[in-house]
Amino acid sequence: MAQPSFQQQLQEWLQYPPGEILLEQEQCCLEQVFPQLFGYYLVQLGGGGFEFDLSSISHFRSQVVVDISAQAHPLASLVQAEPASLPVLSDSIDAVLMPHTLDFAADPHQVLREVERVLMPEGRVVILGFNPLSLWGIWRLFNRSSGTIPWQSQFLGLRRIHDWLSLLGFDVEKSRHLMFRPPLQGRGMMDRLECMESMGRRFWPLLSSVYVVQAVKRVSTATIIKPAWKTKASLLGGRIAEPTTRQTNG
Repeated sequence: MAQPSFQQQLQEWLQYPPGEILLEQEQCCLEQVFPQLFGYYLVQLGGGGFEFDLSSISHFRSQVVVDISAQAHPLASLVQAEPASLPVLSDSIDAVLMPHTLDFAADPHQVLREVERVLMPEGRVVILGFNPLSLWGIWRLFNRSSGTIPWQSQFLGLRRIHDWLSLLGFDVEKSRHLMFRPPLQGRGMMDRLECMESMGRRFWPLLSSVYVVQAVKRVSTATIIKPAWKTKASLLGGRIAEPTTRQTNG
């Protein structure tokens, strides 16, 4: 019998506790983030079950999911591509959403380079990631060898994410902290530990199991000519530009 694919494993994990509760908290958090952002294109890097409904609170005219899988996304247009090599014009996207994209990326720094390349000056990136310095991080130490989702992912530290963003010319605007409960399998037990969420946000926010980082791409000192709306409208349809790789130290 064939083993389920990574996408199938992740989608299945997100349908039951604690993945189900994780999705609920991340959806709630993004509902606070995206009413403050606006533009033409919002690009989500990676799908894999992270199907957030931003239609009622997003001020973007178009939402596109870039994913290597060919599975249709119910809430956005789908472009099949690798996040580390985006078929998108440079300096052309208003915002990028990365739901644990770096956690599962083979080369997370290259993915961030591509995000910096495609974002317009003053464009925003929102990164969701697993925190190694947390209860979930401890759980991962004992379950990583099992090869199961999400314990096989990288769990990149918040400090490292901040450093990478700084090297690439981003300013971190805000960091939010989610999921202070341990990743138990029973919904009833998880619900009984809900008090840990408010206590964690108040007393030990940096020990959250998930962080949400919002950063802005700094404006270059060079003169920037933004693409016209007509050009942006055809950005991901018809003829697609070949990605370029920008060399960055770090």
